[in-house]
Amino acid sequence: VDTSHGISLQNGAVPGEQGKQEKSIKRGNWGNQIEFVLTSVGYAVGLGNVWRFPYLCYRNGGGAFMFPYFIMLVFCGIPLFFMELSFGQFASQGCLGVWRVSPMFKGVGYGMMVVSTYIGIYYNVVICIAFYYFFVSMTRVLPWTYCSNPWNTPDCVGVLDGNLSSRAALNITQLLNTTQKRTSPSEEYWRRYVLNLSDDIGNLGEVRLPLLGCLGVSWVVVFLCLIKGVKSSGKVVYFTATFPYVVLTILFVRGITLEGAVTGIMYYLTPQWDKILNAKVWGDAASQIFYSLGCAWGGLITMASYNKFNNNCYRDSIIISITNCATSVYAGFVIFSILGFMANHLGVDVSKVADHGPGLAFVAYPEALTLLPISPLWSILFFFMLILLGLGTQFCLLETLVTAIVDEVGNEWIIRKKTFVTLGVAVAGFLLGVPLTTQAGIYWLLLMDNYAASFSLVVISCIMCVAIMYIYGHRNYFKDIEMMLGFPPPLFFQICWRFISPAIIFFILVFTVIQYRPISYNEYVYPTWAISIGFLMALSSVICIPIYAIYKVCRSEGDTLLERLKNATKASKDWGPALPEHRSGRYAPAFSPSTESHLEVQPLQPEKGHSEAAAASPVQGSNGSAHSQDSRL
Repeated sequence: VDTSHGISLQNGAVPGEQGKQEKSIKRGNWGNQIEFVLTSVGYAVGLGNVWRFPYLCYRNGGGAFMFPYFIMLVFCGIPLFFMELSFGQFASQGCLGVWRVSPMFKGVGYGMMVVSTYIGIYYNVVICIAFYYFFVSMTRVLPWTYCSNPWNTPDCVGVLDGNLSSRAALNITQLLNTTQKRTSPSEEYWRRYVLNLSDDIGNLGEVRLPLLGCLGVSWVVVFLCLIKGVKSSGKVVYFTATFPYVVLTILFVRGITLEGAVTGIMYYLTPQWDKILNAKVWGDAASQIFYSLGCAWGGLITMASYNKFNNNCYRDSIIISITNCATSVYAGFVIFSILGFMANHLGVDVSKVADHGPGLAFVAYPEALTLLPISPLWSILFFFMLILLGLGTQFCLLETLVTAIVDEVGNEWIIRKKTFVTLGVAVAGFLLGVPLTTQAGIYWLLLMDNYAASFSLVVISCIMCVAIMYIYGHRNYFKDIEMMLGFPPPLFFQICWRFISPAIIFFILVFTVIQYRPISYNEYVYPTWAISIGFLMALSSVICIPIYAIYKVCRSEGDTLLERLKNATKASKDWGPALPEHRSGRYAPAFSPSTESHLEVQPLQPEKGHSEAAAASPVQGSNGSAHSQDSRL
């Protein structure tokens, strides 16, 4: 009893409130507010901040890109973030349970689960490659420094090789322009040794055992951190969410002291204002904000559901969103200072060495690190940072799936056995990730990255906005937030939620469709059948929404289609705050539980009963009778 008592006290319960105590023990809460903020920061700040944003920024007009980026953050990023946090916190439910607000739209929750599953599978493979590089960096000389290894080809020219004398350094620009393109040792190490890349996505080849081992390691780490749900992961994030900033700062200080670093940073920041009129720049800014904050993955709803009911999630959403974007900008300095140094060393333009995605993390940056004294140290730090950034996101993805399953089943047994659910999901994730460690694995990984989690997220988010603002009703939702936070959402957010954010999301969707180019990897162009699989993955999450909606309408009561639709979209009786002491106002139980059950059994009770119930509690008069009308329906 003592332990349970201690837990409930930490969670802000008053020691005699039995209900609250049971609830917080049953489902768990964050130990304190900092854990929630750190977890959300770790979730939002991921690999994309390091390997996608800096590249987008330099490609879309440098400093000029910051302008559309911050506008999109204010009008789309922060409002959506706040909406998802408040939605999860109000109902204290995962991404499925919250849809009691309008049961017909529960398919959105299933869509979120499907998306989180896809991302969770391939994200951990990226972490496992970072683990692999982390382990092989523990040597005197990094294995991708020289061209003298068995996997190198005659085309290989290292930045440190003896054959690259000062004369050759002058000629390297001509060398780059000739047909025999210089391949770096780091690129050959990545393609010919780590991945042992096959020639086609259908040609899987063999499983790369070192990568498989690292995949096992990364899943074990994720499982151990989530073994007690948010109780254990809340402690881990103190390290995983903060230490990457220490590493970024160390690499930043190391980077800007190098020769040529200023050139690289100027390349990253110099504004090209003419590009601001280009729609592609605005589309990229909106998409990057949207994907970077992790909207519509279900993770935000899940993390917020473990908050205390009255926590100020409005403040949290602003802090987390701004931290996320500031991290992206900061990471750009770290990346471009070292790329500028390398470009200076090779005597080429920065654009020749800049890259994005896995190419930046596993080819360009590691190669630049070989030029530094004590290069293994910087390499270990860099990959350790990538591992931590990835894990922060991975924790939330796994917790989203586990919470959704546990909340959905919802009986005592599964709540006690939550650890086994986590284990089951982790083992399934590991097995599904195995094909991504084969020789064609990187092709599949990029296919999932490009299709499974791109436009489907936009559709899910758009439908979520519409369902809450227009089906459930914005007035109801604003009242709910006022009941929870003590103040209604600021006018700016009300306008954004109702008009601006859905419009921007729709713009992103149209933009994604117009900008669509079939995926390619370096020179390899994907075959049609692979792209079809990509589209099927994208559809598999969106298709949940109409399928579930049709199922729900068919199962609803009502004689006409319109009545059924009304009943399918109407908030269910158990929608509202999870704990009885927070259920006030519209959510207050209007009669004693016995009367309520009586009502459900005999729906056609005389009206007299209702009017008496209403008279008995004048405060909730209208609400009480409205509630009973609902239960009669």
